[in-house]
Amino acid sequence: MARLPVTHANCPRCGARLARDNDSGRCAPCQAAERDRLSTPPVVPASFWEHEPVRRALAERHLGRVVRAYRCHPYHGRQPLPQTVVAGWLGITQAQLSRVENGPPIMHMDRLAHWAKVLGIPAPLLWFASPSAPLSARTTPADSDQSMATDEGRRALLAGIAAVAAGAGLLKAAPAPRPRRIGAADVVRLNAVLELYRSVDYECGGGLLYREVDRFAQSVYALLDWSHPESLTPRLVGSVAAARQLAGWTALDAGLHDHAQRHFAAAERAALAADEVLLAARVRYCQARQLQHRRHNRDALATLQLARNQLGSAATPAVSAMLHGAEAASLAALGQRREALAALGRSNDAFDQIAGDREPEWMRFYDRGELLAQHGRVYRDFARAERKYAPDAVRWVQEAVAAFGQQNVRSTVLNEVGLCSALFLADDPRQAIVVGRRVMSRAGALTSRRTVDRVRNLGRDLTAHRMNSEVAGFARELAAFQAVPA
Repeated sequence: MARLPVTHANCPRCGARLARDNDSGRCAPCQAAERDRLSTPPVVPASFWEHEPVRRALAERHLGRVVRAYRCHPYHGRQPLPQTVVAGWLGITQAQLSRVENGPPIMHMDRLAHWAKVLGIPAPLLWFASPSAPLSARTTPADSDQSMATDEGRRALLAGIAAVAAGAGLLKAAPAPRPRRIGAADVVRLNAVLELYRSVDYECGGGLLYREVDRFAQSVYALLDWSHPESLTPRLVGSVAAARQLAGWTALDAGLHDHAQRHFAAAERAALAADEVLLAARVRYCQARQLQHRRHNRDALATLQLARNQLGSAATPAVSAMLHGAEAASLAALGQRREALAALGRSNDAFDQIAGDREPEWMRFYDRGELLAQHGRVYRDFARAERKYAPDAVRWVQEAVAAFGQQNVRSTVLNEVGLCSALFLADDPRQAIVVGRRVMSRAGALTSRRTVDRVRNLGRDLTAHRMNSEVAGFARELAAFQAVPA
């Protein structure tokens, strides 16, 4: 028997017609089910998740707001579910649920997965591996357990790095370390801890790392007030600049743009005070990357040109290659094809002159994969204007992905996003979908909001193929991926 449409005169849960004197908003059978409803979450229909407030809450990628929209859904009757009831389902107090609904987004993977399972949020809407996700969602319970175990392992690693820093007297602890005289060995240890944090950033992304690096950067800054030889001051200030640069980069990767700008500004001041002109150029490169991510390419171009002009003859081949490559990307985005190709050529020439032992330690990240990735970005923007460049975009990005080492997890995923776009532009939607689904699966293992943003932008390059049923299905998967908090 077909269900009646839900109107003001029908039960919002089952669709049955309500008596004229029924002011409860529920039919008698549904009222009888109320006792069960209070003890466990109800099994809701698929249309439940299409309710506009729920869709909007998911689009904001904030699980607390999703819970609030869930509680207030008309499916439950005219009165919202009490916070005390839903809090009981989730295993927290009413006051905690209130903070979850009104506070910042929850970032803990285990808590997200557990609450999604309790409320029965469909797996295709989740960007993380839900323990109950079906195979069609490309995750299994084993995958989920592994993901959560990996996340715990990463946190344990960060705790270990923090313990090393605290043991060396380089990190604030409770109680705070007593000021002592700083020596050259302390600066060496400080830079070694920074390298450990950088290695975690390459693999996991800034979302997991930012708070730890921010705390470390503040502790390093406090060391300037401790006793140390005057001759050591430039090196110590340079380490402060490096710590603030990494804090800014992890903030950018976590999507915390205001924090990133604050750290980059402090890093630039410290680098210039220490006469570390190469590090100042690296900071400006990071500032330009932030501007590019937010599509302010003219400002990015001016920042990069300022960095090059202030470096002058002090520029090393790796730093020059990095700056010219980033310039090429902004020029291509602005439609200046000839200038972009010229900048790419200068980047190639500089890269061929790199001698690793003559470059700063923090430039080790700039390898052939990074160079080829800029080629892919440039030709992908060319292809958006003229499709004839699409095959070259595909080739460059494929070479970049192949060139990245196993430790460069985030860079590999970011370039696979670019490969998916390039394949759509090259009229190969089937292969693009294969890559795109792999990207969505891998991006969930990173704590990088920047990567999630890039995945969200894939939609702009598949528009020419939307009439293709497979592409339309992929677009729906992409919309579901977009709809969940990062």
